[in-house]
Amino acid sequence: MPRLIKKTAHTPVQVGDKHICMCGLSKNQPFCDGSHTKTVGEDEKKLYWYDETGKREEISEKNDNCCGGDCCKDK
Repeated sequence: MPRLIKKTAHTPVQVGDKHICMCGLSKNQPFCDGSHTKTVGEDEKKLYWYDETGKREEISEKNDNCCGGDCCKDK
C-alpha cells in the first residue's frame, strides 16, 4: 500500500561513519546516496512530489489528481 510521508530535512545525519537519509529520496535507504541535492530550491511553504526519475513537481491545493479530486474540492 503506498504511503505519503512528509520529509522536511535537506541533509543526511551522520551516524558513526555512515550517513542516514533524512530527505526520503535515497534509492539506498536508509543510507544517503546524495539524492537530497534535488531538494535545493524547495519553497518551505509548498509540497512537492518526486517521480521515479527524481523529477520534482509542485503539488497544488486544487490538484485533481491528489485523491480523485474529492479531497481538494472547493478549497
